[in-house]
Amino acid sequence: MTREPRPDDIDWEFKDRDIKILRELASDPQISSRELADLLEEKYDIDISNVTVSETIRKMRESRIFHEAILPNEEFYNFALFEFKFFPWGFSDNWKEAMEHIMNDEHTMMYFISNGEYQWKTIMMFRTREAESKWIHDFYRDYGDVVLNVRNSVAHNMLKFRTDPKIFELLDES
Repeated sequence: MTREPRPDDIDWEFKDRDIKILRELASDPQISSRELADLLEEKYDIDISNVTVSETIRKMRESRIFHEAILPNEEFYNFALFEFKFFPWGFSDNWKEAMEHIMNDEHTMMYFISNGEYQWKTIMMFRTREAESKWIHDFYRDYGDVVLNVRNSVAHNMLKFRTDPKIFELLDES
């Protein structure tokens, strides 16, 4: 298993235009390089060719400045936040298999560890609440001897489901 690179691992010096490109891509991920070059000139007075825009996006993608992900419309799925711990006394035996099961599961959208009580968390998507309930049942059946408990929270009435383009301005402050 490889870990995701942290910001300190990434060798990239942000130019003002890079931040603007990221903002505009977050605002409209389907924008063409030509349209983006025109927009940068009109909106920010940045004169840049569409070839340079395309090359910059490619280099940022390869440098893992951003991830591209397909997020389904939230109307098609039920989202759930799962939190769990591994049993300390069975940890060394089967924890990795359980962790990889969750990480590789088709329902898993995001998987992370939070601080505090060292909680593992995942945001998962299911077509129905019944499918979610069955997943929990099957997970306990297969890995119940490894996990301390599974807490799940239903995420409903999604009010925001996107990256706000303004978040990239924070890169200019660092």
